[in-house]
Amino acid sequence: MLHDALIITRREIRDTLRDWRIIAPILILTLIFPWLMNVTTQFAINFVEEYQATIIPLRLVPFAVMVVGFFPISFSLIIALETFVGEKERSSLEPLLDTPISDESLYLGKLLASMLPPLFASYLGVAVYLVGLYVSIQFVPEWIVILQIILTTTMEALVMVSAAVVVSSHTTSVRAANLLASFVIIPMALLLQAESIFVFWGQYNVIWLILLALLMADVLLMRTGIRTFNREEILAREVDELNLGMTLRLFRRYFVGAGLTPRRIYGEDVPRLLRENRLPLATTILVVVAALLGGLTIAWVYPLPAELTQSFQIDPDYFQHQLQSTGGEVLPRVETLPIFIYNTRSLIGFALLGLFSFGSLAVLPMVSTMGVLGFLLGQMRLLGAQAGWFAAAALVPHGIIELPAAILATAFALRAGASIISPPPGVTAGENLLHALADWLKMTLFVVLPALLLAAFIEATISPQIVLWVLRR
Repeated sequence: MLHDALIITRREIRDTLRDWRIIAPILILTLIFPWLMNVTTQFAINFVEEYQATIIPLRLVPFAVMVVGFFPISFSLIIALETFVGEKERSSLEPLLDTPISDESLYLGKLLASMLPPLFASYLGVAVYLVGLYVSIQFVPEWIVILQIILTTTMEALVMVSAAVVVSSHTTSVRAANLLASFVIIPMALLLQAESIFVFWGQYNVIWLILLALLMADVLLMRTGIRTFNREEILAREVDELNLGMTLRLFRRYFVGAGLTPRRIYGEDVPRLLRENRLPLATTILVVVAALLGGLTIAWVYPLPAELTQSFQIDPDYFQHQLQSTGGEVLPRVETLPIFIYNTRSLIGFALLGLFSFGSLAVLPMVSTMGVLGFLLGQMRLLGAQAGWFAAAALVPHGIIELPAAILATAFALRAGASIISPPPGVTAGENLLHALADWLKMTLFVVLPALLLAAFIEATISPQIVLWVLRR
């Protein structure tokens, strides 16, 4: 497969190198832009050294290297968007698709051809900048930082190319592909801004985590592209048409099924959906357990100082005095509806974000909540048995309902976000996404929301009474 892919890669690279409209901007960004950044860096260093701010140059240089490396790879997006739809407009796609090689080889060859020239220009630009920096101010950054930036640049190029090739293979015009490119370049620009913040802060260890996330995104995008790539569909697709009516009818068929009677929903649909989504449910439960154990571990490694834990101790005499003086109103008043709205808004909001992150952002509320809960539970050993009973009384009554509901909502949102990665044979990515969204909506409306409402009612009315009963003991 690799041999056939390299044949396509060589052909595409030769065609790219013949197009001066692509080569000229890449050369300008490779040779002139590093020189401009070099002059800017030297000016900034000379300026801040007048005020003895010697820490700034050490952070400014890695940022400049990151910017110099990013701009050339932005042209990989332009090249990748032309891979299939551009050849279709030039009427050169049919002979290419008739080539006796596998779809995987064709896809991989196009991907490599779109990425290698801009990536080489990026490496060259970084080298030009570093050489100029050494010649001008005799400064050499740490090699580990340069390695991180080069690896990050490579992963970012692969992410943009993988996503752009998917877009190019599913559109019918370069104009439509360019419009959809904003969904690729905007997240990468935001990522570059986030990386610059960590670089200026000197938090280089976070860059390794970003690299891991980019690697996972690369694998998912390449898998999506290979699974959804189809020669016949590319040739048969004549116009990009959004048939809203057909989409709504298909969604309704998935959602309604054989009916929406209570007996069918709770007797057949819910058990079936739980069986069909065993993998996302198991994944979500594993994430919950891992976050809880992570919080407990942090609590054991970093215990709270004694002077801070003393402020959480409850004086029984003072508490009884407060009960008598306030008539039992010592806890803050909470209401059912605000709690329900907050929990629902969080789960639905992150479920929507999960659609743009292959489901990964959908699990973020569970990770943060269970991590904090694990940390607090880990600190209970410093507060005594009374604090443990207080925590159990405050969390368990509504938590035994709220936690399973949150796990269900997260699992089905995770499945919806990941549905476009590997659609079943004979099913398009769009149809698989509609099916997953219908299942998520059905589970949310008929199971998750009633459970969250019941949990909010218990948290607002019953849990405070149990807490008071525990504190009176």
